[in-house]
Amino acid sequence: MIKKKLFGICIFGTLVLVLLFLIGTKKLSFEAMVAAGKLMGPMPESVSTFIAERQSWVDSVQAIGSIEPDKGVRLDAEVAGVVSAINFKNGQDVDAGTVLVQLDVTVESTLLNSNQATAHLAEIELVRAKRLRGTDSIAQSQLDRAQADFDKATAQMKNLEAIIERKTIRAPFSGRVGIRQINLGQYLSQGAPIVTLQSYDQVFVNFTLPQKAIARVATGMKVTLQSDVYPEQTFEGSVTAISPQIDPVTRTVKLQGTLENQDERLRPGLFVKVTVILPNKNDVLVVPATSIVYAPYGNSIFKVATATDEVSGLETTIVKQSFIRIGKRSGDFVSILEGLQEGDEIISAGAFKLNNGMPITIHNELAPTPELAPSPKNS
Repeated sequence: MIKKKLFGICIFGTLVLVLLFLIGTKKLSFEAMVAAGKLMGPMPESVSTFIAERQSWVDSVQAIGSIEPDKGVRLDAEVAGVVSAINFKNGQDVDAGTVLVQLDVTVESTLLNSNQATAHLAEIELVRAKRLRGTDSIAQSQLDRAQADFDKATAQMKNLEAIIERKTIRAPFSGRVGIRQINLGQYLSQGAPIVTLQSYDQVFVNFTLPQKAIARVATGMKVTLQSDVYPEQTFEGSVTAISPQIDPVTRTVKLQGTLENQDERLRPGLFVKVTVILPNKNDVLVVPATSIVYAPYGNSIFKVATATDEVSGLETTIVKQSFIRIGKRSGDFVSILEGLQEGDEIISAGAFKLNNGMPITIHNELAPTPELAPSPKNS
């Protein structure tokens, strides 16, 4: 009986010892894992960096404009008539004075021949009356009547010539016609549209600026245009007119620039972005636009810094968040007014995934190079 009790006590003691051994082993293992975790810390984020630098920016003002032709008109029928001839093709270049459309003038031509004969006879009678009056063979009243008949016949002839001319539609200047809106044999009422004619070897760009820009712009200043139709090309001209009146509703002023357009790329009605180049330049501190973290409570950037780990004593690269005040933007860059110094290394790519004090690894091999005048091929 005593042996059984001793055996049970030995078994129990052995189990307790085994249990204590297992608990101690696990505790040591967990403590080692915690210590290793403290030594390891969070995994560093991969980012790209940029050194804040100063650039000289040309001061400018931007606006949205529209292209207008140097000469442009819609030709309409001055008088009613039937189209008897169309002497142009759609999109054709024509010279000034070219007959584009002829309305039927059969009746007017016949009457003109009759009036020419009447005017010729009246001229002969007038010459005879002047000769007879010179010898006092007729009264002055007969000479006056002959003069009046001649003037009347001449006026009727010129009236018919004017009607025929008004039925002959000519190009008022050299240019390119559009798409005709008439057909041969069609009856045109007075004022009916025929075709548009545009001359755009030289074009205007019309745009508006806020009233506060009046003191900064002047005629002769350089203007540049950009259009999504030609994303890789910049067109240059100059400011040629500034409206003397400010719109009382929008408080804006109208301006007009003139550009040469020999290649005819700038078509009337084209939507363009206008930049007026001002004569002064600004020295600004800039960073890439991708480095800025925008937030309702304030914009910020992440600066590159170093810190020593308290546990391992190793020096690591971390980021520190800094709030900034931004200025103008040009191309891929944004000017910084406050919160940054020249030469500071900041995060230019990957800032959106960072927190203050987070460790990083820098990889600038594949980082894109910011440009003042970027021209992406897929824009």
